[in-house]
Amino acid sequence: MGSADFWNSQEAAQDVVQQVKGLKNWVEPYEALVARVQSTRELAELLDAEPDAEMEAEVSREATRIGEELEEFRLRSLLSHPDDFRDAQLEISAGAGGTEAQDWASMLMRMYTRWAERKGFTVEIVDLSEGEEAGIKGAVLEIKGLYAYGYLKAESGVHRLVRISPFDSQARRHTSFASVFIYPVVDTDINIEIREEDLRIDVFRASGAGGQHVNKTSSAVRITHIPTGVVTASQQQRSQHKNKATAMQMLKNRLYQIELNKQLAKKAELDANKSDVSFGSQIRSYVFQPYTMVNDHRTELKIPDVQKVMDGGIDPFIEAFLKEHGGERTGSAA
Repeated sequence: MGSADFWNSQEAAQDVVQQVKGLKNWVEPYEALVARVQSTRELAELLDAEPDAEMEAEVSREATRIGEELEEFRLRSLLSHPDDFRDAQLEISAGAGGTEAQDWASMLMRMYTRWAERKGFTVEIVDLSEGEEAGIKGAVLEIKGLYAYGYLKAESGVHRLVRISPFDSQARRHTSFASVFIYPVVDTDINIEIREEDLRIDVFRASGAGGQHVNKTSSAVRITHIPTGVVTASQQQRSQHKNKATAMQMLKNRLYQIELNKQLAKKAELDANKSDVSFGSQIRSYVFQPYTMVNDHRTELKIPDVQKVMDGGIDPFIEAFLKEHGGERTGSAA
């Protein structure tokens, strides 16, 4: 990177910059942990010579913190796919079942938002379609943070809810479904050819809760990529231009994912032992009644505290999945 002709080839230079960024994501946290371990050891040696209760408590707390961060670093070591470091785009869609399924979709949206906040990630609502009575028909969230996609790729699939419906006057038990798909947020300079003649762009009024929040102009944008049938939409911005830019970026993310999945399919044909996880397969059940249990059907990990999971406590499921699948790509169509 220090050579005078480094930027002569923009494409090659960007590849190197991307590699450097990926390596720094490993080297810098590792070196920081090593320095903290060394410093804590030195303090521990001083305590051997001159005991101090307050300092001993601080050393103990720091050792605990280092242990937790080391465990986090170990988990990250399972994220070896080139796209794992990227931000994530998370799409939630309510299944059949009307209000009950739409409420379940909104519960999942809250769960992932709480998980992201715990991680220190930021969450932006890119698109949101509200239900008629309650919940949401669908939503697209952009979750920004280092390795957001690597962690969340394990969440793609159908999520099943079993509970006594609050919308059923007879208090009967209902089963509802919602799908979750995860896409990597790709760099804007990645070369994905999108021809104008392959696009159908529709504008419409953004929906909302009513009153002052309803757009009076057609600012929302829906883009259909005719060759693939991929549809993206954005209505969160007041500007049609901004919504179009957001929808185009979403489309680029989808097409990037499709290309990578084509490569994966070719690889899978050569790997007879590769497990077949179908697109949209049921991956997890959340049971609220007659007992409480969250069961991941891929790893068979079961957690009885369903409320803790719904408050964003999904890390055990992510970790169990990554331990089994390592750096495999497990995106929306894998």
